Amino acid sequence: MIFNAIKQFLYGMYLTNSFGFKLSKTNDPMEKKRLRLAYSEAQLNILNITVEVENKEKIPTQGQYLVVANHRGIIDPPIIEMALKQSNIFGPWISKKELYNSLFFGLFVRNAGSILLDREKNQMSGFFAEIKAAVKRGESIFIFPEGTRNKTDDVLTSFKEGSRIIALKNRLPILPLYIKTNTAEALKKRLDNSKIEQSITIVVGDIIEYKDKRSLEENYREMFSL
Repeated sequence: MIFNAIKQFLYGMYLTNSFGFKLSKTNDPMEKKRLRLAYSEAQLNILNITVEVENKEKIPTQGQYLVVANHRGIIDPPIIEMALKQSNIFGPWISKKELYNSLFFGLFVRNAGSILLDREKNQMSGFFAEIKAAVKRGESIFIFPEGTRNKTDDVLTSFKEGSRIIALKNRLPILPLYIKTNTAEALKKRLDNSKIEQSITIVVGDIIEYKDKRSLEENYREMFSL
């Protein structure tokens, strides 16, 4: 088990930094999307994980959205990239400072298309300005409304208010996704057993209008019966 985990970690780091370097060489949004998708496929392939999408017909092929999803494991972004494979939806992820400075993810996150969220800063004007610029370029915004990985026994933790503010400020309809499978547990199972094959299920919800007066969390919980 330990040997398998070390092997997986080293190869995962190689893939992440290799694609991070490739991403640093382009500013073309669709090329970045292609590379992010190729990275996601490579990482999930070595984990023997496939992605099943429920309500695939609800995924828009075009347009700009605030893409929101629950968050349990570090493989959630590749899962979401795979779910949107046939769509032209693309844009930056909202990423924490810890990821920017990470030995494992840093190079990839800085170059893949992301906007740094530094909660230690008193002023958030720069953060919202970067989001506005991305939307002006025709891009969507990807965010985990829980703010960090959910390591509790609850299926969902409280949403931060910032997600709804982003949607309102930029007039972005919200595309909700729910990762039904506990991805943290799935990753642990794979590290324990290198031969195991698993399927992760992600569910696509109905578009939520940015003007909707109900809280995003309330809408999300009702939509996915949480």
